[in-house]
Amino acid sequence: MKAEQLFRKTMPFCMAKFVLGGVMVLIMGVLLALFAGIGWLFGDLGLVIGLCIWGGSIKVVHLVVMNYAGYLVKAGHVAVLAEAAATGKVPDNQVQYGKDRVKERFLTSNVYFAVDKLVAGAVKEIQRGIEKVSNFMDFIPGVDKVAGLAKWFVELSLGYIDECCLGYTFYKTEQGAFQSACDGVVIYAKNIKHLLKNAVVTMLKLVLATLAMVMVVFIPVGLLFRLLKWSGLFAFLLACLIAWVVKFAFMDSFVLCQTMAGYMAVAPTTEITFDLYGKLSGISAKFKELWEKGKAEDPTGTYGENPGYETPAYAAPTYDAPAYEAPRIPEAPAQSATGGKFCGQCGAKNESGAGFCGSCGAKL
Repeated sequence: MKAEQLFRKTMPFCMAKFVLGGVMVLIMGVLLALFAGIGWLFGDLGLVIGLCIWGGSIKVVHLVVMNYAGYLVKAGHVAVLAEAAATGKVPDNQVQYGKDRVKERFLTSNVYFAVDKLVAGAVKEIQRGIEKVSNFMDFIPGVDKVAGLAKWFVELSLGYIDECCLGYTFYKTEQGAFQSACDGVVIYAKNIKHLLKNAVVTMLKLVLATLAMVMVVFIPVGLLFRLLKWSGLFAFLLACLIAWVVKFAFMDSFVLCQTMAGYMAVAPTTEITFDLYGKLSGISAKFKELWEKGKAEDPTGTYGENPGYETPAYAAPTYDAPAYEAPRIPEAPAQSATGGKFCGQCGAKNESGAGFCGSCGAKL
């Protein structure tokens, strides 16, 4: 299923994100009015301090709201996208389906948060350790001159790639969540250039679209604030917040659909080699931790390791050699008690000083 189809068919999640973003903007607006109003009472310096406090409060609100409700909405969306990529169709009542799949796969939100943080950290550490940014972007002419900008785009795109790795946990359900997430990161590492090329180009479009959205929103809001003789700074801040909601709900969702479609196109056919687990552990401490947790889910404790082979015991070849026979030494001619010699051939008695048998002529 193509990215455009995934985006259209999972629109309920976009609307859920839009509502969540609207709640965030409402809270931020109330806090802005509160802190700016209090600061204004103390003059210009107080207004600046109030705005600084408001900026800090935004981060707190974002962590509280988005780290719980936002994460779960995102995880549900990823679960539905993985199902659509695997089966070619979006399940009915997809919001409830996504919610149930998250609970089934991770049991509690804390487990999901733990997996998400480890995957995100591992993806970023591996990206920095495997190759330089310019190698990923060598398809763009003159990339060496804009390596810093390219790195910024790569860093932005990694946020969507780690969600794809999490999506693999919903696709690969016959093993533990940490194991599937670990495999998802290995698949990313094996297809790193292909995935980052697509993601970076998509991110470039997203950044340009976001800037355009800010301008589109700022023009009417700025005119309204100017007519009411309100602060132009507040008009710009409000325009940025509205643009952020639209980006979070719709633009980010479309980028996620595009990245997920590209990832799931290569994931089922990617051959995972066991030596990568050890190599990636040497690059990323987060991946090593994720791998260790994956081993803990495996009763044998051998997850991600080379399979063992029983080598038959070495047995030396046996040979049936003929028995050794010592060379035969001719027996000395027997001597008679009276001093005569007996011939060894015919047994005839000869004189003691005779050199040859007198009967048969054999040498004595």
